[in-house]
Amino acid sequence: MSEPHSGHHGRPKGAERQPHRAERRNLFQRLVELMTPGPDSRDQLIESLADAEDREVIAPESRMMLEGVIRMADMIAGDVMVAAPRMDLLDIDAPYDELLHLVIATGHSRFPVYEGQRDNVIGILMAKDLLKLQRAPELNLRTLLRPAVFVPESKGLNELLRDFRSNRNHLAMVIDEFGNTAGLLTIEDVLEEIVGEIEDEFDEKDGESSIYTLADGSQRVAGDTPIASVNEAFATALPLDAFDTIGGLVAHELGHVPRRGEAVPLAGLLFTVMLTRGGAVRWFKVTRAPEEALGSDGA
Repeated sequence: MSEPHSGHHGRPKGAERQPHRAERRNLFQRLVELMTPGPDSRDQLIESLADAEDREVIAPESRMMLEGVIRMADMIAGDVMVAAPRMDLLDIDAPYDELLHLVIATGHSRFPVYEGQRDNVIGILMAKDLLKLQRAPELNLRTLLRPAVFVPESKGLNELLRDFRSNRNHLAMVIDEFGNTAGLLTIEDVLEEIVGEIEDEFDEKDGESSIYTLADGSQRVAGDTPIASVNEAFATALPLDAFDTIGGLVAHELGHVPRRGEAVPLAGLLFTVMLTRGGAVRWFKVTRAPEEALGSDGA
């Protein structure tokens, strides 16, 4: 029987990897030590993450995302959906100009399309597909519709996010226990529960401007815009003593946390809630208030 070779070639197979394995074990042990004693509940786990941030073990952004993932485990579609009365839908029988006006006014990239009653959603229209109708008016709008995805109101956000990723779908219609349309939900709504608000093209990092003119001539105003800035932009005289921001003033006028689609007349203007995040208005659409609304305008 031949003698085993000495030196490097005589090491058992895989011996070269032992230090790396030891390093991995040490890393695992350090992670275990970080979390010891182990948390018994989600609240304790969140407290552990906050403690890890305080000790600079993880960055604040990482802690916020991890908390979002933990909290999302208990959330369902009904918790974050846009309720049916506040959905922006397109009527399959509406003329092209009317469809285009709504698409421009709302700024969404996808729209549920209904026929007859709003509850009868027959498909999803991509805003960009309207260009095809403009170039070829003989096309039937129905041929441009994509299948609508329906999910129950009780569907967990974790599972819904997996579905969005696997099906490459970005919007789902939410139905209640009776099969009626309860609202809609987008992949952005789900992701924002993890990473926080996803900034859009209207959000400027330097925060120099919070009032924008939209294509239809209306204005888009951030909820945290100082009332003084609103007065200057619209030549109004909204009160400055009680509230600092236009979002605070509108919430006071409503008497509750503003919801998407709600509108409040102030100083001859109509402030319509476009987007809310974290219990506050992110964006208003501002137009001149119709005459019938001016009677309830207390400003």
